[in-house]
Amino acid sequence: MFKFGNNEKINVMELDPTDIKLLKILQEDATLSNKEISLKLHKSIAAVHERIKKLKNAGYIKRTVAILDRQKIGIGLISFSQVFLKAHTFEVLNEFEKEVSKFPEVMECYQMAGSYDFMLRIATKDMDAYHQFLRNKLAVLPQVNTVQTYFVLSETKSETAYSF
Repeated sequence: MFKFGNNEKINVMELDPTDIKLLKILQEDATLSNKEISLKLHKSIAAVHERIKKLKNAGYIKRTVAILDRQKIGIGLISFSQVFLKAHTFEVLNEFEKEVSKFPEVMECYQMAGSYDFMLRIATKDMDAYHQFLRNKLAVLPQVNTVQTYFVLSETKSETAYSF
């Protein structure tokens, strides 16, 4: 069990080699049935089911999703925006995070150390849709001072699986 500064406790189970292999299998293809996974792990279906349940309850598996082809659903532009805030108080930071999390265009939001405060990965239909997002949503947030955006020209690698 880990204890954090705000007295939040998180239960962490010990992962054995089978758990690690199971997590790697699920990262690669979470649509596999318990039967298919059990064959790969040489474990019973019931054992696989219980392990997955424990891994979910312990927070190792946060959720199961489908990864879509963004081009086929009309998302043609990916951009990364560096956001500089007007102030760095607890309230300003929290309010910015709360507001930006509501925007469906924002795929990821990271608070950063360094010269800017937040990095956002933004997915929009095209440049016009990004422009509307910037003018009508992001730039009008009262916490925002400056936004500097970089547009993706091509994608060489995009992974969702962690290596451990």
